[in-house]
Amino acid sequence: MGRIRSGLPLGVPPRIGRRRLLIGAGAAGALAALGWAGVSAVSGDGPLALVYRGPAACSGCAEAVADLLRSSSAGFRTEYCGPDERRQVSSDALAEAALYAQPGGGEVRPAWRKLRGYKDLIREFVDDGGHYLGFCLGAYLAADEPGFGLFDGKVDQYISTDGASVDSTDDTVVPVRWRGQARHMYFQDGPTFQLRAGAPGTVLATYDTGAAAAVVTTFGTGRVGLVGPHPEADRSWYADAGLTNPDGIRFDLGHDLVKSTVQGDGRAAGKG
Repeated sequence: MGRIRSGLPLGVPPRIGRRRLLIGAGAAGALAALGWAGVSAVSGDGPLALVYRGPAACSGCAEAVADLLRSSSAGFRTEYCGPDERRQVSSDALAEAALYAQPGGGEVRPAWRKLRGYKDLIREFVDDGGHYLGFCLGAYLAADEPGFGLFDGKVDQYISTDGASVDSTDDTVVPVRWRGQARHMYFQDGPTFQLRAGAPGTVLATYDTGAAAAVVTTFGTGRVGLVGPHPEADRSWYADAGLTNPDGIRFDLGHDLVKSTVQGDGRAAGKG
């Protein structure tokens, strides 16, 4: 679910929340687009993204997500939040942020025991127009029972699905179709997603079985971007696991996920 060492166009447009951010805008333009009181979220170098770092995330996962966000076209500035960080996961911290990211980690239930105290805070943040990005474990945790309850549908383990090309929890590289194009991604026991019929959402990528590997959906006035594989994986991840990506080490898929989550996406993305 993390780095463990040893379209369907969006449906009915949601009401505009106070954290709505137009991707690609400069800080001044983003502030005008947001129209909310959290000026510090777009001051400095760019809008603020909070990245969880703590006992529910794996070593190096938070840092890779932060690197991805900073290099995205939105130009996020990032701060880590968690029980041992200067920033706690709190209503005050979230009030300054445009996005909250939950990186990969270990198993769902042990991780949830460490995170469940944040559930109401995260749900209120997204419902009020914030953006949630979940990578692998963070995507599992967008579900309910256990989880933050941000995803209207089912989140399942890919390796347990019929026809899956991977049947172990070892780190590997999997083929996907991202917006219909064949690509390869770092993978370690990530989830699949099935939106409830009629729920708004965009399928960005599918596994070889046709099951969704990356989706963007809505919750309240906010958006939720979820991915099973790891588009944030850098060169060290592959080297440590003895893996090679046939496409090279590229971050365009992660940038597309970030942009689609924050800006929204009207392009159809079928199952390729």
